Amino acid sequence: MMPIPTEARRPQQGALKAVIFDLGDVLLRTVDDSLRAVWERRLGLAPGQAEHIVFGGENDWAVQLGQVTDAEHWRSVQARLGLDDAGLACFREDFFAGDQLDRDLLAYIGRLRLRYHIGLLSNASDGVRRLLTEKHAIIGCFDSVTISAEEGVMKPDPRIFWIALARAGAEPAQALFVDDSLRNVEGARAIGMTALHYTDPPACHQRLVALTGIADD
Repeated sequence: MMPIPTEARRPQQGALKAVIFDLGDVLLRTVDDSLRAVWERRLGLAPGQAEHIVFGGENDWAVQLGQVTDAEHWRSVQARLGLDDAGLACFREDFFAGDQLDRDLLAYIGRLRLRYHIGLLSNASDGVRRLLTEKHAIIGCFDSVTISAEEGVMKPDPRIFWIALARAGAEPAQALFVDDSLRNVEGARAIGMTALHYTDPPACHQRLVALTGIADD
């Protein structure tokens, strides 16, 4: 008989203690990139190049590991794009203008939190905590927050999963991890966590209900 995939196995009754979510492309997703395209045309960039410069440039891993600060990274982006300070401020505002929180998922997390420890585990810069606290004001939705730049280690390195688990007071078998990156999902499964690959939001929401036993209203 073929083994049941890890994400399809519901933890034994009473075993699940924590549900840990990724941020980008799970809770916070880009739903409209039209202003990014406007900037690309204005700056003579190829389609998709603005996103690559911001998220996939040479500083990407260093920023997420805390080796380069968020401020230093944006100075590098500014130099790359040839913008003055006012231009950079406008670019940053427009670049993230199409990002949107999944309010339905956040509401469901509120119900999960009545039974489980809710954690956030994100590969992100040292500026994301401010983003969560000030711009989006959702940091209070979580019992623990683990950010790669603050720890100096990033998913799928097992060390950051253990850090998040320690904050949740849970063993791997007692935690469910949700991430859009298959590489990170496989990293979580490798240490014994149940993990859900978050691709199609409605379908994954149904899987969350099945795995946690918490019904959606």
